Amino acid sequence: MMAEQMRGNMVNGNPTKALVSFTLPMVAGNLFQQFYNIMDSIIVGNVVGEEALAAVGASTAITMLFVMVAMGTGIGCSVVISQLFGAKQLEKMKTAISTALLSILGLSVFLSLLGVVVNRGLMRLMGTPENIFADAAEYMQIYFFGFAFLFLYNAFSAIFNALGDSRKPLLFLIFSSLLNIVLDLYFVAGLHMGVPGVAWATLIAQALSAALSFFFLMRKLGKIETGEFARFDRELLFTMVKVAIPTIVQQSIVSVGMLLIQSAVNRFGSTFLAGYTAATKIDGIAIVPMVSVGNAASTYVAQNMGAKKPERIQMGYRICLVMAAGIGLMIAVILHFTGESFVGLFLDSGSSAEAISVGTSYLSTVSMFYFVMGSMNVSNGVLRGATDMGWFLTSSVCNLLTRVTLTYALADVTQGMIIMWANPAGWTVGLAIALARYFQGGWKGKSIVS
Repeated sequence: MMAEQMRGNMVNGNPTKALVSFTLPMVAGNLFQQFYNIMDSIIVGNVVGEEALAAVGASTAITMLFVMVAMGTGIGCSVVISQLFGAKQLEKMKTAISTALLSILGLSVFLSLLGVVVNRGLMRLMGTPENIFADAAEYMQIYFFGFAFLFLYNAFSAIFNALGDSRKPLLFLIFSSLLNIVLDLYFVAGLHMGVPGVAWATLIAQALSAALSFFFLMRKLGKIETGEFARFDRELLFTMVKVAIPTIVQQSIVSVGMLLIQSAVNRFGSTFLAGYTAATKIDGIAIVPMVSVGNAASTYVAQNMGAKKPERIQMGYRICLVMAAGIGLMIAVILHFTGESFVGLFLDSGSSAEAISVGTSYLSTVSMFYFVMGSMNVSNGVLRGATDMGWFLTSSVCNLLTRVTLTYALADVTQGMIIMWANPAGWTVGLAIALARYFQGGWKGKSIVS
């Protein structure tokens, strides 16, 4: 059983091979997750129309905020689990997993109830245009009902990744993506359910994926032989919370920025919003590989910190930087030549020429800085994996503040087009802070495993 126990361990062997084989399934899995999200918009935009796409877009900033909270919670817990796995403290690792799952279930139920209560007020606060308000609010209401599935699925995936197994989450995401697309076509194109049909398709796909993930995770843990372990441990929960909260903030940076920025640009009308929505859908899928490399770096660093092998981290960091920056530059070239075609997938080229122009301009600008975004994610991943959460959080918050400040200061002057420069500016600031901390070296003494 020792082979089963240590499979996925990245503290020995060639770092390049370990990181590439671990990262590729994460990239593919996250791309599938974004793929079915983007299919929601393509189907609703072409079958129902521009206003329906704008309604989904008006909801996206809020839904992505909660998705990032779910992802941040899972990733934060997985850092602790990774360090315990690297240190071969397997009983304590199982206790951490059980504690994390019970706590995340309780959190998801609370947030679900909260979301149902504040839904319409939040949409009003964001200044959602009246012609799309009803559809946007109904979409959100259905989405809130599925929070437990969303949170638990992300927790299961994060735990698999913490154990060095990035292939099973990929399989679950492929299943979920294909099911979501089939249900989208059935509910929206077949039953003509409109925007609510998209929400129900997502909820059902997430529920089934969460159930499958739970079954296979329990089977995997059952094969790891350990002594008796506690089902819940307050001290471990406190440790995971200390890591998870900054991670939630960091993962939420994108969504909080989207929420605040969308509030600033909503007043420019549904045409501008439709173009912006289409562009951010493409942007969301384009940055997935860089985000995945950053998350892989976090797991790699956490395992090696737990194993007391910090000397392997420097090489792993360089490998991840090359991967993320190289991918970012490649995607930028692709979008430079094909951005308009991608935006056109969401909208009718005859009636939505202005919206397509907005989306194309946004993509052309932000994609030039994807290599910065990738480098920032990798550098932050090192800090998070080492549990250097103060600097990790500082980098993330300064990124957000830069983006929001620029948007609100210059939105009216630029007729909303400042949004295409605010993101790169925030990424640059975040990268500068993370790099300064990495080369200063204080993160090396932050391991939580004794």
